[in-house]
Amino acid sequence: MTVDTGRRLRLEMQGAVQGVGFRPLVYRLATELQLRGWVINDSQGVVIELEGNATGLEGFQQRVESEPPPRAIIEAVRETWLRPEGFTDFRIRHSERAGLMQAVVLPDVATCPHCLTDIRNSVDHRHRYPFTNCTDCGPRFTIVEALPYDRPNTTMRRFDMCDECLREYEDPADRRFHAQPNACPACGPQLQLMDGDGRPRAVGDEALRLASSSLGRGQILALKGLGGFHLMVDARDGEAVGRLRERKTRWEKPLAIMVSDLDAVRELCEVEPHAAALLTSFEAPIVLLRRLQGCLIADEVAPANPNLGVMLPYTPLHHLLLGELGFPVVATSGNLSDEPICIENEEARARLGGIADLYLVHDRPIARHADDSVVFLVAGAPQPIRRARGYAPLPIILRANRDAPPSILAVGAHLKNTVALSVGNRVFLSQHIGDMETPQAVRVFERVIRDFLEIYEASPAALARDLHPDYASTRWIEEIAGGSTGESEGAAPAEESWARALRGLPRIAVQHHHAHLAACLADNDVEARALGVVWDGTGYGPDGTVWGGEFLLGDAAAFDRVARFRPFRLLGGEAAVREPRRVALAVLADSVGESTWEEQESAPVATLTGAERTLFSRMLETGFNSPMTTSAGRLFDAVASLLDLHQRVSFEAQAAMQLEFVADPDVRDAYPVEVAESAESAASSPDLVVDWRPTVRAVFEDSRHGTEPGIVSARFHNALAGAVVEVARLVGEPTVALSGGCFQNRLLTERAREGLTGAGFSVLIHRRVPANDGGVSLGQVAVAAARCESKAR
Repeated sequence: MTVDTGRRLRLEMQGAVQGVGFRPLVYRLATELQLRGWVINDSQGVVIELEGNATGLEGFQQRVESEPPPRAIIEAVRETWLRPEGFTDFRIRHSERAGLMQAVVLPDVATCPHCLTDIRNSVDHRHRYPFTNCTDCGPRFTIVEALPYDRPNTTMRRFDMCDECLREYEDPADRRFHAQPNACPACGPQLQLMDGDGRPRAVGDEALRLASSSLGRGQILALKGLGGFHLMVDARDGEAVGRLRERKTRWEKPLAIMVSDLDAVRELCEVEPHAAALLTSFEAPIVLLRRLQGCLIADEVAPANPNLGVMLPYTPLHHLLLGELGFPVVATSGNLSDEPICIENEEARARLGGIADLYLVHDRPIARHADDSVVFLVAGAPQPIRRARGYAPLPIILRANRDAPPSILAVGAHLKNTVALSVGNRVFLSQHIGDMETPQAVRVFERVIRDFLEIYEASPAALARDLHPDYASTRWIEEIAGGSTGESEGAAPAEESWARALRGLPRIAVQHHHAHLAACLADNDVEARALGVVWDGTGYGPDGTVWGGEFLLGDAAAFDRVARFRPFRLLGGEAAVREPRRVALAVLADSVGESTWEEQESAPVATLTGAERTLFSRMLETGFNSPMTTSAGRLFDAVASLLDLHQRVSFEAQAAMQLEFVADPDVRDAYPVEVAESAESAASSPDLVVDWRPTVRAVFEDSRHGTEPGIVSARFHNALAGAVVEVARLVGEPTVALSGGCFQNRLLTERAREGLTGAGFSVLIHRRVPANDGGVSLGQVAVAAARCESKAR
């Protein structure tokens, strides 16, 4: 490259380039290469202007892009050559706030090795200080209140740095240069231990030691972490874990554990290299691992589950506590079931008062909640189940978003809710919010929307929501945008400016499974159309029926439903979601006929009372309170019931999970399944129907004759994977996208992917956003943007 030394080089760098030590790197490189100019954070990212000789400018540009700080993500670099101004030195300028807010707020990241060394060094002034951090680690998203990311715009602004911390903060050669949460024992946040009545028990290091001893005695500790409270208890103590479950009203759903280090994890679980890399990454998520037989973790932590959700300490406080304990602890979200995580000290005492025995708190405010992320390995690579701490709110780039409005707000689904906000072609996906079942959840959902709109100073031109009219997210946005004064519990106050800005905006209703397909395409940076195999529990179809076993051919702009599962009835509607036996009875009756009700050897039939037998058979006959569905998720429930794994469930997908767990991975043969042309004549009907009746009949016969559940389950999984391949072959689209909650089933996903790849198809699976409803808001933005682009042409 030839450089005109009589000109000035301007570089505008976008991506995750604020709060990661980018400006110190620029300073060091510029000084080393004897360049003059300045660097600054602005609303877009980082801007650099340099003057100097040709060799120095060339070297700088090459090195700044090839040697970024560890947590930096450079998305785009704009290079401009200008007339020189005659700079005499190199300076780091104060941040500017001008233009469209596209700077990336970084997620919270785990403690770096250097800071761990500091807290373990007995002569370091940060020895055992639980809030130690530097530019490479520590809180980000949970403390920032506005952009650019500078200390006055964070919850750390109330802590005045001491002389030593200020010296570090202002020294470009120090790794704590402009580390916004920088603090030490003399000037930073402090720990306090309180009893259940809010009385102080101890402060500082003594508080941590007393908290540790209480856990050793089987007590339940509420600990304030990065993005909210954990509830902790000795993971070896089944009685203590049972007490936590009873108080938290979380009866069987697995609980996550925190383990001191990787070697300790290997004593509990199988840890393959990819899993080890995830556990020790800066994101430090919960990773699902297969537990070793006879490991010391109490069965009550994950009942009837071969896996454990494991994470390593990711803050200095966690490291210090686990170092004191010497044993693994349950570390589950600090909430009651179905409620959002607590983030404030008084809130925790009020909401967790019947759960925790002690509270280990601190005085650094949390700006917003961030649950722990959950990840598992599919086909040898990570796939998120819950995207939150460590990942959110990193954006997804919509490559095709050219003529769409500058900002679209999407409010997600009803379960596993997230919201998404596009700013230009970036889609900022929120942290996991959860199920919208309680007023508390709706208030957190509302707060996340307000946060995003205020942080990015966005003025949406359109709103996207699910097609289902009764989702809490749908009702909320319709009330706010429609000018409601907030009659529903949790609705935003009409007088707030951010809520007023949403009034009257166009609302774009996005079909649930189309959003799943669009999310998978965006996740994989694909613009072209694909065959979307979208299987889940429930989604509202444009025809007013309950969809869930769909094959959609299309892209973000539009789709055709080219195949579906054969419909069946949900006995009792929502009651069937909680009672897999109801689904089993419906599919069994459709498969083997009226004799179903006399099959006493059938597990679901054996559970029936005489009155239930009469009632359920009548409901099937008349269709009373028994809507039709194509749900693949419910079909998994039905087979789990036929194998007597679960007749009733206490949490979503419990039966389907158990069906996957029992499957024998060595079984490769499959039950029959038919894929045939639809007999329906309506133009809107799909061309193909996947008929599961032969599969159910085979499951029924094998279960009656005592075939091992592991063999039956594997044959069922293989049958459905085969159906995916057969539909793909008949449709002929070369790219297939797998999305929806059913594709969190590792066995199903890997068998379907294996079959499709072997048949010559290109297969897309989720890698950055969940396959479940946590990715729906991304898909809603993608669909809304594509529709707006079409109208603009």
